[in-house]
Amino acid sequence: MRLLENLVALIKVQPPFSDEFPAEEDASFVENITLLTQQHGETNFLADGQQLICKIVASYPHLMPVLPRDLLWFFGGDCLHYMPDEEIQKFQQLDERRQEAIENDAVFNYEDERARIFSLH
Repeated sequence: MRLLENLVALIKVQPPFSDEFPAEEDASFVENITLLTQQHGETNFLADGQQLICKIVASYPHLMPVLPRDLLWFFGGDCLHYMPDEEIQKFQQLDERRQEAIENDAVFNYEDERARIFSLH
């Protein structure tokens, strides 16, 4: 969950979280999203992740530029409401290619394949 860990690191240096005395709600958000990085694989991981990512969209829109779109896709559910259909289709294609690689015992590089699908190369 490198993307999530990187997001948390970026959040911590952004206002209001970087303030000397952040509001209780802001401090609680940072604590909860930090805990999420340690809960991968636990029962409520995806539901908690959806809730926290949606909170970014609703309460901290200034963080949207540092929120990797991959996390919206990964957590799914309500997070998908913040993605256009064409972006969802590209992530579906990425998942299909990863599944094909698994079925064929082929090497799959997420970053390279994502760059191809999203025309980043």
